[in-house]
Amino acid sequence: MSDEDEIILSELDDEELVQQMFDDLYDGLKEEIEEGVNILLDRDWEPYRILTEALVGGMTIVGKDFRDGILFVPEVLLAANAMKGGMAILKPLLIETGAPRVGKMVIGTVKGDIHDIGKNLVSMMMEGAGFEVVDLGINNAVENYLEALEAEQPDILGMSALLTTTMPYMKVVIDTMIEQGIREDYIVLVGGAPLNEEFGKAIGADAYCRDAAVAVETAKDYVARKHNRMAAGA
Repeated sequence: MSDEDEIILSELDDEELVQQMFDDLYDGLKEEIEEGVNILLDRDWEPYRILTEALVGGMTIVGKDFRDGILFVPEVLLAANAMKGGMAILKPLLIETGAPRVGKMVIGTVKGDIHDIGKNLVSMMMEGAGFEVVDLGINNAVENYLEALEAEQPDILGMSALLTTTMPYMKVVIDTMIEQGIREDYIVLVGGAPLNEEFGKAIGADAYCRDAAVAVETAKDYVARKHNRMAAGA
């Protein structure tokens, strides 16, 4: 693109700007996303509206194209990083305004496993979908998960593993939750290259998610159902 063709974000109207932010997110342009967020804030957009319409809207497109094999992990990580830039500006404002969240997730790689690219991608995509994410990092013993569940009271517990040797540890965590009588309080999602649907069922997880895009769709579905159940019971 030559300099004469350069798009001046501040000269776009709201609708054009949001569309341009979709493109910039898709291309992983962090500075442009930060600029777009600030312009919309200057135009008196509510932080929650910017999050849902501009950022989550853009990441939804990224998620679909990732699921369909049009985009790959490096591009999605760039998009997620751009999203993080926008989120960093909005987060304190969202907390101030008490904006609603889609849900909350605690996620971590299980004990003995130090792989985190897949987990990081899920974390970023979940944040991109409007979830609050507490990332415990790698090599988590059952105690780490239980402490985080108690402290954070999330809707979802996410566990990942990349090694066949660490996969069984997911069952240790779920079995401990059952023993403590808290299994039914949480949606448990598992993922990682060596896992499959049968394994997820066998260890008692709610669902196995083959990639970050599926994780987001599954999480939204389960949280909506959980909220509907609670509303029906109220």
